[in-house]
Amino acid sequence: MTSQTLREARKYEEAFEKLIKEEERPDFHLSPRTGWMNDPNGFSYYKGQYHMFYQYYPYESKWGPMHWGHAVSDDLLHWKYCPAAMAPDEIYDKDGCFSGSAIELADGKQLLMYTGVVKECQGNDVYQEVQTQCIAIGDGTDYQKYGQNPVLDEKDLPQGASRFDFRDPKIWKKADGTYACVVGNRPSDGSGQILMYTSADGFQWKFKSVLASNNNRFGKMWECPDFFELDGTWVLVTSPQDMLPEGFEYHNGNGTLCLMGDFDEETGVFQEIHNQSIDYGIDFYAPQTVLTPDGRRVMIGWMQNWDSCSIRSPEAPWLGQMSLPRELFIRNGRLCQKPVRELDKMRCNKVEYTDVEVSGIVKLDGIKGRRVDMELVLRAGDTQELYHKFAVRFAQNDRYYTALSFRPKESILKVDRKFSGSRRAIIHQRRSLVNTVNGELRLRMILDRFSVEVFVNDGEQVLTATMYTEQEADGISFFADGVVNIDVVKYELR
Repeated sequence: MTSQTLREARKYEEAFEKLIKEEERPDFHLSPRTGWMNDPNGFSYYKGQYHMFYQYYPYESKWGPMHWGHAVSDDLLHWKYCPAAMAPDEIYDKDGCFSGSAIELADGKQLLMYTGVVKECQGNDVYQEVQTQCIAIGDGTDYQKYGQNPVLDEKDLPQGASRFDFRDPKIWKKADGTYACVVGNRPSDGSGQILMYTSADGFQWKFKSVLASNNNRFGKMWECPDFFELDGTWVLVTSPQDMLPEGFEYHNGNGTLCLMGDFDEETGVFQEIHNQSIDYGIDFYAPQTVLTPDGRRVMIGWMQNWDSCSIRSPEAPWLGQMSLPRELFIRNGRLCQKPVRELDKMRCNKVEYTDVEVSGIVKLDGIKGRRVDMELVLRAGDTQELYHKFAVRFAQNDRYYTALSFRPKESILKVDRKFSGSRRAIIHQRRSLVNTVNGELRLRMILDRFSVEVFVNDGEQVLTATMYTEQEADGISFFADGVVNIDVVKYELR
């Protein structure tokens, strides 16, 4: 039985989606069917297709009582909308169906595991959200919430763990056919921890361990955990709130954290060896991964920053988009990312230049556009005197541009959108410390109407930013203070 709340949301999204023209959306990044989108949820492969659910409020382009939007794709790049999968319509989730994940059960049905939210009065008109873990079962289109929800609540928490910050279950199937999940939580020290639970059937869950503890090192509450093995190393991905910067890491306040190390399956404890940011740009949060049928670990994040949601006018019919899907791999002890190889099939109309000398401003014939895949190699043009700065400006016309600039002497790469047409004093730039020798750098820039994603040194780092510059601004130019030699290969993406 579909509830009245869900029927209304489905009717609304179907009607209002029609008011958004195709060219008013990104081309190959998922955006909400209408209204608001945040975290990716239930990123999974089921019945021969990729499924992406997402935190969703269809009725306005701002955060509201959370629903689950839904879309499917054959190639991770071109998405088809499905009817909304869930709405806040039960006593245990009446104030929101928060983030979660999806898995295929032994009987071929799909299980969604999510956080149900109920606001509880603490007296003096103070309300706090009680958070529990719930499940729904479905066929890829329609989902029934489980009669015994919630499946995890405060009685399943370790001592001192908060029932108000207990969310975002990420579920997976173990080699022996049983299930495990990790959930973000706040212990009594006020910071974050990741709890691990196990289940024989996906329905009855029991507490296993505190997988990892923050101990007030990386921000506060740890949200949206994901945990997987990659190239023989265990990787814990999470999104801490209220982080403090450490050098050039962790500058987004609400940012992303990758911990790599060893996992003891018996005790359920993770021993970290290395930590790093996942994205060094402005807009990336709450990433979730899927294992593809051909064995790749692919990650998608919410391509937005909580502190810059006002970048668009409230009248805009949608806000929020997902990042490019990224294949993950480990190189030299670091988590690296590259655009999914499916993107290569969209490349056309190749334009190539080698050994172009840039000093001052240079424009090149055929190098322009807002749906572009461009590879750049930078070299010092004068080995005796290293250049001071190189920049590429894009989404450019006489009035607007966004810039990516590099200062080799400091090894600093910066993305800057302050002239992109934003009418708000929000975060406009981010800097990253990159690996460079003698001013050499390899960059791959992917543009899709409202965003740029920059992959540095074959995936060693990524910088992501959104910009809502008018689409007519499609110029690309290069600038150097000093002399830089560049190779450029540019494709249009269709």
